[in-house]
Amino acid sequence: MALRRWLGLGFGGSIGVAVATQARINGELGHRLGDGIAAATISFGSGLLILAVVFACSGHLRAGVGRVRVALRSGELRWWQLLGGISGAFFVAGQGLTVATIGVTTFTVAAVAGQVVSSLVVDRLGWGPGGRTPVTAWRIAAAALGLVAVLLAAVGRNGSGSFGHGGTSVLLVVLPLVAGLLVAWQQAVNGRVGVVGGPFSATLANFATGTAALVVIEAAVLVHRGGLGQLPTAPWLYLGGLIGIVFVALAVLTVRWIGVLLLGLTSVAGQLLAALVLDVVAPTGTGLSVWAVVGCLLTFVAVAAAARSRG
Repeated sequence: MALRRWLGLGFGGSIGVAVATQARINGELGHRLGDGIAAATISFGSGLLILAVVFACSGHLRAGVGRVRVALRSGELRWWQLLGGISGAFFVAGQGLTVATIGVTTFTVAAVAGQVVSSLVVDRLGWGPGGRTPVTAWRIAAAALGLVAVLLAAVGRNGSGSFGHGGTSVLLVVLPLVAGLLVAWQQAVNGRVGVVGGPFSATLANFATGTAALVVIEAAVLVHRGGLGQLPTAPWLYLGGLIGIVFVALAVLTVRWIGVLLLGLTSVAGQLLAALVLDVVAPTGTGLSVWAVVGCLLTFVAVAAAARSRG
């Protein structure tokens, strides 16, 4: 059990690194297309296509899908537990709808606030594959410290101590908050599906539902805009889907070992660490800041506190 917990902590950080890398790739693709939701749709869609090919070539993986169907018929799984990908679609759509108005800092802090609160609730109710985990003072402190760390890092990366822009609507802040709430639920239900059919069956369900939701959203965007711009030719801009497969499957496996809260905190720590490295080797904004470094270090303290509680 101790080995699995240490592996889970390492995997959680690796997931965060992969998420940060994918975000940088999809962000650049969205910038070149002038449409962030189109970039997310391409990322989800390419991931789904890769999974379809892999499942077509592997009888072992198809057997996992069969076990999921049996579990649905028996009631071991509920149909809504296959809809985790919709949360991912809602998250990226929320980015496209709100970041230009409220700013990256406000979006990030609101989303992480929703995620850490939801993680405590999801673990307490036992919705994830790891069973019930009580809400303790250590876990509350870890969640609060994680939020403070992200606040410091986000302000540092934004290059400003202010949030959003003038006239920020409360509704636009609520959207990333809800998106964060849904992330914890997504990790829990994906983990449940993974217990039955394996991590790649859960990943397939995640990409299928997420792609379907994003296609609907992007169709509405294209009708409003009148079409999509020319696709860029750089191959690396289309690696987001492959990276997504890796971190979603890894999260499905890891959540049963360390729980939803600890997975969320280790993932955030990995994201901030990767963002710092990317700011050094491939800067795109204000560059490295002291507050971003402090925030990153504090996330590791939050992880230690949450791990102590779970231990």
